[in-house]
Amino acid sequence: MTKNKSEKKSQDKSSATKKVLRAQQMGARRTVIEEMFNDYYHDRRKIYLVNFIRGISFGLGSVLGATVVVTIIIWLLSIFVDFPGLIGSIAERVQTSLESR
Repeated sequence: MTKNKSEKKSQDKSSATKKVLRAQQMGARRTVIEEMFNDYYHDRRKIYLVNFIRGISFGLGSVLGATVVVTIIIWLLSIFVDFPGLIGSIAERVQTSLESR
């Protein structure tokens, strides 16, 4: 019984030691990354300006891309409206629904 308790205590100590070592390693990595960031970017205004322009560009690109995709879908549906049968009627309903919005 004492053997199990001593084994459990040693396992607890080793897991605690591993946790402490891991926390120290993560702290060291975070410090290195922060130092690299601060060395590369001296001016905070420059960081904010670059991130702002990046956000505007991303938003504009997303809107333009979505516009092109919707335009292509409507164009393809207009081609399939002339098909007889089920495909044509479904395409016509989808096309009128998209055009009404």
